[in-house]
Amino acid sequence: MRKAFPVILSCFIIVQAQAQRSPGFAVIAYYAGNNPAQIDSFPVEKLTHLIFSFCHLKGNELHIDKAVDTLIIQKMVALKQRNPGLKVLFSLGGWGGCATCSPVFSTRANRKAFAKSVKELCKYFAADGLDLDWEYPTIAGFPGHPYGPQDKQDFTLLVRKLRKKLGKSREISFAAGGFNQYISEAVEWQPVMKQVNRVNLMTYDLVNGFSGNTGHHTPLYSTKEQIESIDNAVQKLTALGVPAGKIAIGAAFYGRVWEAVLDSNSGLYQQGKFRKSVSFKNFRSELSADSGFVAHWDEKAMAPYLYNQAQHLFVTHDDQRSIGLKTKYAMDKHLAGIMFWQLGEDLFTEGLLDAIDRAKKEYGKK
Repeated sequence: MRKAFPVILSCFIIVQAQAQRSPGFAVIAYYAGNNPAQIDSFPVEKLTHLIFSFCHLKGNELHIDKAVDTLIIQKMVALKQRNPGLKVLFSLGGWGGCATCSPVFSTRANRKAFAKSVKELCKYFAADGLDLDWEYPTIAGFPGHPYGPQDKQDFTLLVRKLRKKLGKSREISFAAGGFNQYISEAVEWQPVMKQVNRVNLMTYDLVNGFSGNTGHHTPLYSTKEQIESIDNAVQKLTALGVPAGKIAIGAAFYGRVWEAVLDSNSGLYQQGKFRKSVSFKNFRSELSADSGFVAHWDEKAMAPYLYNQAQHLFVTHDDQRSIGLKTKYAMDKHLAGIMFWQLGEDLFTEGLLDAIDRAKKEYGKK
């Protein structure tokens, strides 16, 4: 028995180390709905993380804006009864939601007060942590929002203060732009990644409402016409020393529609004007073949798109096939997982979350 004990102990240590290194493949949903009852209808058992979107700053503290938001957060936490492993996080900011982030987070006292408020809200709601969605530190984001070179170090100091205050048990993540300028300029990657559980890479809206030309807004791979892609972002991050196991790639549960697009190349990489976004749950009613939309697939980008020749409309989007390929890519590259914006735009059954789950099970066996 004395001889066997060291072997047993060694095996136990190895198993424990592997468990710490391999937390599992994350499936992360942002949720921005305004109906507390609706969230119960989604297959939340297929998620590992659910992120409430959004909280904002009130002075130097994290703030829940409305009474209905409190009800939604409480409902999200209650979903742990259905999915005991589910992690529920707050998200700060969003596009247009971080107007005072740069000046507030520029001082030590404000960062300290903010971290304290996050801990208090986590304790009050029994939530599991915070996702920072500051769009963007250091570089231009929402028009008119202040930013500057000091944001880069301030962001690092912010996540350090959060980690110190929240401890190791609660999670910290941040939503990062999936485009080259953000990756090369916005944050100090190595010191930041030491403090956070993961970066949620916003590899969607890569062709956005400000773009004068059409393209894929959430492609898996780059093409000669479009460099921005999931693979491009992942390669750049890993080259900067970001651990693959801390990168979650982004998928879109919505499409982006351009108008006044000529029919050359079925509307792809053509001039046009952004019209609107369409939730995946509304694709069948708004973007059907009966309405003139023809489906196309780009083998290089591994991305779908639609074109309506009669109305000169172009649509870039994700579908079950592209979502499955993204999930496989994340698993093949040993990434942290896949995240998406946002759960409220999915179907209750046979939606894109179901496609992620099917791909996760299929490729997990190989």
